[in-house]
Amino acid sequence: MTAALTAEEAAALAAVDEASVARTLLELIAIPSVTGSAAESEIQHHLAGRLDRLGLETDLWPMDLPALRAHPDFPGTEAPREEAWGLVGTTGGTDGPTVVLQGHVDVVPPGDPAHWVGDPFVPRAVGDTVHGRGACDMKAGLAAHLAALEAIRASGSRLRGRVAVHFVVGEEDGGLGAFGTLQRGYSGDACLITEPTGGALVTANAGALTFRIEVSGRAAHASTRDEGASAIDAYLPIHAALARLEAVRNADPDPVMAEHPIPYALSVGTLRAGDWASSVPDLLVAEGRLGVRLGEDPAEARAALERCVAEACAADPWLREHPAAVLWSGGQFASGRLAAGHPLRDLVRDAHADAVGGPRLPERGAPYGSDLRLYAAAGVPTLQFGPGDVRLAHSPREQVSVRETVQVARTLVLAVLRTAGTH
Repeated sequence: MTAALTAEEAAALAAVDEASVARTLLELIAIPSVTGSAAESEIQHHLAGRLDRLGLETDLWPMDLPALRAHPDFPGTEAPREEAWGLVGTTGGTDGPTVVLQGHVDVVPPGDPAHWVGDPFVPRAVGDTVHGRGACDMKAGLAAHLAALEAIRASGSRLRGRVAVHFVVGEEDGGLGAFGTLQRGYSGDACLITEPTGGALVTANAGALTFRIEVSGRAAHASTRDEGASAIDAYLPIHAALARLEAVRNADPDPVMAEHPIPYALSVGTLRAGDWASSVPDLLVAEGRLGVRLGEDPAEARAALERCVAEACAADPWLREHPAAVLWSGGQFASGRLAAGHPLRDLVRDAHADAVGGPRLPERGAPYGSDLRLYAAAGVPTLQFGPGDVRLAHSPREQVSVRETVQVARTLVLAVLRTAGTH
């Protein structure tokens, strides 16, 4: 224990209800809020109702997608969508700081149902563990936010400052929801994002840029393939060059990222070539993601990949005359981090020690992009601390512990009370 609990803190911790957390988690997983789907909007309306019932001042609004897309800092999207809803709930007073509790409501598609035990959107509880798409990424984080708000309200605590809950869409494909929320004018003095962090504080995120490489060939009948030029064969030296670029970019990572084998991964996720088995393919399209180093301008990262592809083309007879094209689309995640020495680290560490006990939370960076960088870029000190293991996210093994979710909720209770202050 780092400090004696005040009566208000003790009352609020006692009001965290594990059974209610479990019910909320099951309820949220059952809404199949895949990025860009109608259910993504459905869950925002569902959560707005939850915030209304908690007595928060609720702002639920349809985002102006054309205006956001036209903004020069728009972070990009990958999933098609016809609508997007923002949701912010606020409570408390105006005599102290504002702490933001942030979480994204969207989940990635479940993939092949055969790889799951049961329906991925029918949550399955086995003891303390809940399985289902979105369990840790990040319906458990949303449940922890709601549980913390419920406990603070039930305890009768009167906040000097404010709590602002930002529930956002579109995190998985770029950060549309967070970007739109910040553009609406919402901000704060500190932000806690409950992404799954596996019992650590995540204070930095690498970035990730989606790229597309188009490689030309020359079509011919397969029986006379020497008359053509395969786009697949032409791509191979580019693929090898990308592997060398990844090695160079990961040679000296920031210490906070050093525990990751590949902090700034460069990965080709899809390859499409040809339209007939007995034809020489005249086009190959490779799509992938480029990791952005901490503190690196995304424009510099793009330039590095473009130089890599250009140099590979210059060294190859076919590509020299038919250079590959590099295009940038989809989600464009910059990196982001909490400033060195910022007190938010120790505030959350102390809150966890006082609410849960156990060893002091370690600090690390994460090799993936997240909304952290948007809040940090807007001047809001931000870190991630949430239930679950990110290694299980986006997989048919996705799961989360109810007990861990409760522990995060208890930590949030103290972090909020100590940041916003009480009368």
